[in-house]
Amino acid sequence: MNLWIPDQPGFEALGELPNGVVCRRYPLQGTLPPAILDAELLVPSPHAPGVRELLPRMAALRLLQTLSAGVDWLLPAPPGVKVCDARGARDAAVAEWVLAAILSSTKRLGELRDHQRAHRWQWIEPGDLAGSTVTILGYGSIGAAVQARLEPFEVSLIRVARRARPGVHAVKELPELLALTDVLVVLLPLTPATHRLLDADMLTRLRPGALLVNAARGAILDTDALLELLHAGRLRAALDVTDPEPLAPEHPLWDAPGVLITPHLAGDSPGAERRAFALVGEQVRRYVRGEPLANVVEGDY
Repeated sequence: MNLWIPDQPGFEALGELPNGVVCRRYPLQGTLPPAILDAELLVPSPHAPGVRELLPRMAALRLLQTLSAGVDWLLPAPPGVKVCDARGARDAAVAEWVLAAILSSTKRLGELRDHQRAHRWQWIEPGDLAGSTVTILGYGSIGAAVQARLEPFEVSLIRVARRARPGVHAVKELPELLALTDVLVVLLPLTPATHRLLDADMLTRLRPGALLVNAARGAILDTDALLELLHAGRLRAALDVTDPEPLAPEHPLWDAPGVLITPHLAGDSPGAERRAFALVGEQVRRYVRGEPLANVVEGDY
């Protein structure tokens, strides 16, 4: 049984694999080895050119286990192939980035760093996080981790998911909820239903001066509408993801006022990588034993 994983730090956390499982690593740069076509279990990486295109040619492939919570780039999978995400592995890393982005933007640390580089002692008034209303759009395991880190800051929390459940609103209620929101944290998966969900109409419903924090996928936002609102001083933003991605050097989003941009790294940390690979190892052991797999992606994702 052939298992192929990306050659990147953290793979040691796989643990002991069952007898008969041959684990091989493929490079993240250069040409993929032809033998990868014989994979039965594959850990795909979006950073390895050509992996997605090879999937239809992998006749023995039965399981795709990602290292990330997002799997939109793999869907639809080839017939007969299960897709499992890494839900839970990167919760802490993403939640820490969200908290850092909110605090940095609220306390205007980016502007203050610019003043420091210019050797300019200039007072500006920081904002308050305490007393704010934070809406978590996409309340799953990462959303719960964000909530746990925000609760000590004396904020009011609104939780939103695709479907309502106790304590959690449905996305269809979002237009009314945005009018109550000072900080919007976007954690939804990218699907046909969430593509450009936050368009000009939705974004203008946020409170004036609200902070938009996107740690999900760039295409959930309408970038042009966001740019207009940033330049108007109507919104601020902290973005770990963009549309397009990566941003070209000349893209206007780089220089828009009130925006913090990081290059899609919120979920990346040594601990997150180890937890993701540990999940891969457990999934392989379950697969060999014929046990139910965790985090199987089904239905509308």
